[in-house]
Parts: sequence; structure tokens; C-alpha cells
Amino acid sequence: MGQTLRKPEIINMARREGKVTVDGLVDHFGVTPQTIRRDLTELAEDGKLERVHGGAILPSGTVNIGYNERRQINLTAKVDIARQCARYIPHGSSLLLNIGTTTEAVATELLNHQGLLVVTNNINIAVTLSGNPDANVIVTGGSLRRSDGGLVGSLATQTIEQFKFDYAIIGCSALSDDGDILDFDIQEVGVTKSIIQQSREVFLVADGSKFDRSAPVRVGSLADVDMFFTDLPLSPASAALCDQSGTRVRYAGQDYSKLDDLDP
Repeated sequence: MGQTLRKPEIINMARREGKVTVDGLVDHFGVTPQTIRRDLTELAEDGKLERVHGGAILPSGTVNIGYNERRQINLTAKVDIARQCARYIPHGSSLLLNIGTTTEAVATELLNHQGLLVVTNNINIAVTLSGNPDANVIVTGGSLRRSDGGLVGSLATQTIEQFKFDYAIIGCSALSDDGDILDFDIQEVGVTKSIIQQSREVFLVADGSKFDRSAPVRVGSLADVDMFFTDLPLSPASAALCDQSGTRVRYAGQDYSKLDDLDP
């Protein structure tokens, strides 16, 4: 396959998986590592990818990538993470799900839960949970972010402050090596901080592609989270922070039923 055809496929692979590696691309295309490195360098120079050690990722910056692209990144991992998270939500719980493609996946996994009270600032989640006839779904006010169906701003915060949730399920745009939870929209961050304050337990759901990304606004820290659901090992600093703060880490696909008897 020539470079003209190879480059678009490399970008599509990065969109699906969040990251591409030199070794993986060599195996996929049957070309030399030098050829792949040249492709990745040229794609980075064009602003379509960002070079990292051993490969490349979708470009970071001060603006998030498109919603439809985010939905496709690590889709299988997001579903696995969502299933793991849903196991820890008992029937009859009150919970909040915020904006994010992984929290949307969690909503799908809650369709058979009974007696839920769900508050969300995500129009897509509200539509999904309308398929659960036994769930009471409340949508916050706020300014509509048309790009992804999110509701942000002071009206969203005011709605959230009227509740004390059993569980909050939040996503993030990026996670730094030292455990900082990061996002792009300062208005969304303000809402998320109020969610954390109004919840008895906070669950973070984020796949490993977030470990390689960067975002400019700090939401909080892994120390603020009770349980973190992901699919890849954490950095040493983040793992140490979780150990010190008592944040439990759950990896998608692993069975923790003998440790936590919270299956609904």
C-alpha cells in the first residue's frame, strides 16, 4: 500500500483506538519501521497526529476533538468499562451521570436496573435512559453545548446542588501522569466540581487513551474519586496516589465479585 492510502488509514486507526504504535503499524502494513516513522512525522507536521514515544496519538490542545470521533475511540474498551461500572450500582440508587462518551456507555448498561433516580446534564444520556421504564430521569437546566448534547453553566450547577447523590459517574478528557483529572470547557469543569461535592461516592470512567492526552483545565484529582474504572495500567505516580488516597481501581473485564458484593 502506498503512502497516499496508508496515511488516511493510520488516522482512522488512531481515531478508533486513541493511539497507534510503530510496531503495530509495521505489522499491519508490512512495511519497515523507518517508513512508518516517516509517515507519522509527516502526519504530525500536518497537525493530524501528535508524536509520542513509540507511536502517535490524536492531537491534544486547548480544544477537544469532535464528538463523533470521541465516540469511536476505544469503543470496545468503553463498553467493557461501562459494564464493570454498572455492576457497582445497586438497584434503587440515586446517581448523576455527566457529559462524556464513556458515561453514555454506562447509561446503556443501566437499562435493566430498577428503581433508579438519575440526574444528568447530558441530553444523550437522558434519551438512552428513557428506554428504562423503571428509571426516574431528571435533566438539569443549562446552556446546550450542541457539539455533544451537554448542558453546562450556572443553571446546571443549581440543579445539581439540590441533590445528594448516592453515586456520581463522571468522565474526563485527559488524565495527567500525576493523577490530575483534566477537561477543556471551564463551564463543564464547574459543573463537575459541584457533582463531586454533592455525591457520597464518585466513580470515574476513562479508557487508557486519556492517559496520553492533555487538556488545559483541572477538574480535580484521582484522590477525589472513590473508584476508577479503566482498561490500562496507571502511571506509577497515579497508582501511588490511588494507594495513598484509598481510591480503588477496577480494570475492565476483571472479576471483582469476591471483593465487592455490589452486583444489582
